[in-house]
Amino acid sequence: MSTSDRQLRVGMVGYAFMGAAHSQAWRTVNRVFDLPLRVRMAAVCGRDQEKVAAAAARLGWDDHVTDWRELIARDDIDVIDVCTPGDSHAEIAIAALAAGKHVLCEKPLANTVAEARAMVAAADAARAQGVRTICGFNYRRVPAVTLMRQMVEAGRLGTIRHVRAVYLQDWIIDPEFPLVWRLQRERAGSGALGDIGAHIIDLTQYVTGQRIAGVSAVTETFISERPLPGEASGLAASSSGGALGKVTVDDAAIFTARLSGGAIATYEASRFATGRKNALRVEINGSRGSLVFDLERLNELEFYDNDRPGAEQGFTRILVTEPEHPYLSAWWPPGHIIGYEHSFTHQMRDFVQAIADGTDPAPSFTDALGVQLVLDAVQRSADAGSTWTPVDPLGA
Repeated sequence: MSTSDRQLRVGMVGYAFMGAAHSQAWRTVNRVFDLPLRVRMAAVCGRDQEKVAAAAARLGWDDHVTDWRELIARDDIDVIDVCTPGDSHAEIAIAALAAGKHVLCEKPLANTVAEARAMVAAADAARAQGVRTICGFNYRRVPAVTLMRQMVEAGRLGTIRHVRAVYLQDWIIDPEFPLVWRLQRERAGSGALGDIGAHIIDLTQYVTGQRIAGVSAVTETFISERPLPGEASGLAASSSGGALGKVTVDDAAIFTARLSGGAIATYEASRFATGRKNALRVEINGSRGSLVFDLERLNELEFYDNDRPGAEQGFTRILVTEPEHPYLSAWWPPGHIIGYEHSFTHQMRDFVQAIADGTDPAPSFTDALGVQLVLDAVQRSADAGSTWTPVDPLGA
């Protein structure tokens, strides 16, 4: 990294939905937060020369390339931001770490536990050389979620007894929706389970400070064949109108779980919840109170304080917009709400600060491996008829 101008020069691989969200955050982070390093959006990588050139101009990147290996080899790149489908995460991230680049990798970390473990090993080796890694579980950086964790850590809920988490979408309910990469196991690793289930697994483990220890799961694929995709391949892809291909991932996953601290939990992830566009909700019940977070009201928390006198008890709405709340001193006056994209800006803020300080950002690749191990246990349980399945330990 250049020390004369204190720049942090970023190269990003992929420019679709997540690439656009990350670009917004990289463009914004120094304009909001006072950081010791100034981000430079050096280059973006994509396979199609014409499309990646257009994306670079639209999203604010200085340059563009069509080979991620070329991006990693460049001397003017300090950070590699991986926003590609899961089947390429391990190869790109491991190569970048070997080249001494800091790495931000989107979730889930990999398509398999073996790949995730290899990425953790590469990250551990690179850390000795001052290289930092982070996995992109952006919902941790919603201020209300960070506040939720702080309140649990402070003991406001007492002993955690119940966790219930759902993440519901409906963008593939149409049988004519094409067979995009997110519906192919070899590209995505899994369906709703890894795509959105990974988020609620990470979020609940983060908020409670406990790991999921075992699961009993069921998965379902409601539409087994779909039209092969046409020109586009993202969330808004169109079909070719011709042959059909096999869907090889789950459309929905539901599982019960026990956490390492003794709490019991339920999880539901579905891309077939008609009418639900991006509905994430988590409720934590403890001996002293309860907390509820709803992504559709992401500036709020609901808090039930069981220590209050009986005549005063009831769920209280906390509007998370005060400067004392996480991240919010950099934004607007109290009551002026923020949105989805701000979670990515907060993620980049923490990553840049950690690189400058020489500290390890979170969630680490090891944290992300912890999520991968739960995904693997859920899949194994579902394949075995919902058999109770312990989650493998991190060090196994």
